[in-house]
Amino acid sequence: MLDALANSAVEGVRQKHHKKGRLEGTTQEGWLILDFGDVVVHLFSPHQRKYYCLEDLWGDGKLLIHMQ
Repeated sequence: MLDALANSAVEGVRQKHHKKGRLEGTTQEGWLILDFGDVVVHLFSPHQRKYYCLEDLWGDGKLLIHMQ
């Protein structure tokens, strides 16, 4: 699932914005990072997302986009 999301994001950015993304992490780790230069995308497995409790950590931050 994470690989499919990462591939879709990389391909979409490449087609629309002509930027290459750099991928770090593995699906086995449950956390992938896509670095597009000005924008960094973090993709978490449900287990990793629950473990890091990002909503609690960044609860006061401004939500720009939420995808599930």
